[in-house]
Amino acid sequence: MNDQPEIVNSPWKRRFVILFIVAVLLPALLLIWLAQRFGGDVPVDYDSPTEHFKYGSTGGEHEMGFPYWIWRALPQVCPQYLPGKGYQSLGMVFEKNADGTDRDVPVGTSRRRYQGIDRVFVNCAVCHTSTVRTAADQPPTIVLGMPAATFNMKGFEEFFFRCAADPKFSKEFILPEIERQGGQLDLLDRYLVYPIAIAIMRDRVLALAGRFDWVFDQRAWGPGRVDTFNSAKVIFNFPMKHLDPAEFDAPADFPSLWRQRQRKEPHEMQLHWDGNNTTVEERNKSAAFGTGTTPPTIDLARIRRVEDWIMDVTPPPFSQFFPVDPALAASGAPIYKAYCAGCHGASGSDFSGEYVGQVTPLAEIGTDRRRLDSYTYTLAVNQATLYAGYPWRFTHFRKTFGYANMPLDGLWLRAPYLHNGSVPSLRDLLEPAAARPKTFYRGNDVYDPVKVGFVSDQLEGNGHPFFLLDTALPGNGNGGHEGQAYGTELSATEKTALVEFLKTF
Repeated sequence: MNDQPEIVNSPWKRRFVILFIVAVLLPALLLIWLAQRFGGDVPVDYDSPTEHFKYGSTGGEHEMGFPYWIWRALPQVCPQYLPGKGYQSLGMVFEKNADGTDRDVPVGTSRRRYQGIDRVFVNCAVCHTSTVRTAADQPPTIVLGMPAATFNMKGFEEFFFRCAADPKFSKEFILPEIERQGGQLDLLDRYLVYPIAIAIMRDRVLALAGRFDWVFDQRAWGPGRVDTFNSAKVIFNFPMKHLDPAEFDAPADFPSLWRQRQRKEPHEMQLHWDGNNTTVEERNKSAAFGTGTTPPTIDLARIRRVEDWIMDVTPPPFSQFFPVDPALAASGAPIYKAYCAGCHGASGSDFSGEYVGQVTPLAEIGTDRRRLDSYTYTLAVNQATLYAGYPWRFTHFRKTFGYANMPLDGLWLRAPYLHNGSVPSLRDLLEPAAARPKTFYRGNDVYDPVKVGFVSDQLEGNGHPFFLLDTALPGNGNGGHEGQAYGTELSATEKTALVEFLKTF
């Protein structure tokens, strides 16, 4: 007979284990999974500084980034708001894949995985990269650091604003287009994440459109231009409807980015078209607002990589694309020294000159005043509050009363000319304002090596129309920078020699 007592398993122990699993372990595992799925902040990085410039992040995806597949789908969902096919019709530059197809995103956009979604937004290269073709039947060459002469920023903004207001900006239209393009969304993305993301993006873009509604009231800027500081006023909630009308219609060309160290050393030049800042780093952080960054979200480490690269990068020489007549250029050198060097530097690589990087009063230079008037004392005061509490708080913005004398590195790639891009070629710039073209077309990347500027007499090309710039409209004036001191009274032979010398910059 077995006298051992019978062991009875307590039901409370099993219940405790079950309760622990349900109340603690499963929620913990769920939280870990959710943290892995929706946590993290991981930009796509590139070892090459040039690839980083083209596709690296500045931090703008945090607040302004479009979910990758929504970005891909929108040109097909709302094609009626584009001038042609895809983002290419806005003048955005696409590199080619090995099979000859366009890359999935254009130069000037970056990707970052944030809150569980791959996001896309623009970076510095969108405004500072373009293409050059030696003839209409030749392939384009991508040039980094040059003004984005083909990019239609106003059209870019209006596309998203108008698409967001369209009933098709909804999961019923966007999700099928994502599937058509091969987007392999998992069940969570398909039925939860992307439907919510579409609704959030629509509301955000419409809210932004409400703040930028003044853009719709402005005359078209055309490719290669932007109304820089009126956009900045939105950050400070300026009452845009009540501002002086003279502050609007102030488009200016995108600048180039080469040789920034020489604009900083041995002395700091006055930067921006009106010379309203003298610090390269502060200028860069200000420009980063245009890529969607804010003081809490700016990615300083990755912007520093761009800053380091643009310090010493140089433009490609004209002679890499077209021949230069050495003898004719040599005969133009003394003409340049006599008329231009004091304000624009000894050459395209030597920026020495008595007035280089300084502001010439508007009364003297005589160019269109709209860009100057758009930057106000009130805006300068407000900009001094940016990055308050940070070591890099803005302290260098000032109101000026003229336009800065720019160095001329890579001059041949910076057409059209003057701050508002109202003169199509260097040869035209050497004529008095009355003899300069009254209208011409912007947006072509085919180059005219004789007049030194992009071809400007064609209505369309590359599958989309070019932009007709009318110099009679406010902000587009092509006057100024003329008279004996500016070389417009030189003989035709002297002007030809001077233009040939400028090809060496």
